[in-house]
Amino acid sequence: MAYQAGDPILDDEYNTFVNNAVSPFGYNHFAGTGSGEYGLGQTPIATVSATDTILASHWNSLFTGMDNIANHTNTTITSTSSVTAGDTIAIKAALISDLASLAAQVALGSPNATALSTNAVGSSTNSATWNSTSTIERSVTFADADTMRHFFNAGGKIRIDPSCVTGIDGDKDTVFNDLTTTAIGNLDLGSQSSTRSGSGETLTTDGLANGFHDLTTSYTTILKLTSDNSGYTSNTVEIQAKLDAAVGTAVTLTVKMISVDGDNDDTYTVPNTSGVPANPNEAPRMTMALIEVFPNNTEGLAAAIQTSSNAEVSNTAS
Repeated sequence: MAYQAGDPILDDEYNTFVNNAVSPFGYNHFAGTGSGEYGLGQTPIATVSATDTILASHWNSLFTGMDNIANHTNTTITSTSSVTAGDTIAIKAALISDLASLAAQVALGSPNATALSTNAVGSSTNSATWNSTSTIERSVTFADADTMRHFFNAGGKIRIDPSCVTGIDGDKDTVFNDLTTTAIGNLDLGSQSSTRSGSGETLTTDGLANGFHDLTTSYTTILKLTSDNSGYTSNTVEIQAKLDAAVGTAVTLTVKMISVDGDNDDTYTVPNTSGVPANPNEAPRMTMALIEVFPNNTEGLAAAIQTSSNAEVSNTAS
């Protein structure tokens, strides 16, 4: 690229800063529609035509857009001080590296974004206690595939909040409460990875390196925990996720929670007297709630990016 002191600034060079779809990426690719892990759904900046004079207003449109994305991703950039008509044309020395920094943050899923809000997007609970397996599936759907990508690229997450209905069935309530509320806590599925807020129990499958961009149309295990409570070390809770199509075409994310009661005490019963569990052999009713942690418009984005609908896919217990 001939963008250096002493050379004229060409329309092709400006258009590269605005629209380049290969590295070094232009603003429109990481902030506009983009593709894959690039794109935030912001209004594209117009390119210039051959022989056009590149005006202060052209530069300021680019700089304003970059500032907005820097604010949302909490990225420090230095090249975007505004210019006015009549200013001496000068090289913005850090422009290329600033664009690269912004693109890299978007590709990571805007991990430092703090302009995020939460909204409940559905919850399912078993209709009864159980003593073998509980399976709950819920889905969230976006208006289109681009909106889905932009949600995650801008720092959005689908939060999985598992729990159980305690106070009914004795020790198994404690076991599954420990596995869900305490050990999993909030399981946040992000762009490139997932995190859990809880701790403890036995980590059986660690799929936290998987995020939205790693999912396929088959279920991927994000996390599986096994109880470390004495006498209940066959009891597990597993969280899986899948898409309805490849990233770039997908519009629906489905999350599955599989809870297994394998402790082999299913024949034990006691009289239903005051203060004694009626069915200590039964596992408690399980709940899986989904929450969207969505990018809002308080720090640079033009509008919040959210899901459009949610549904229960299945809910069985036996």
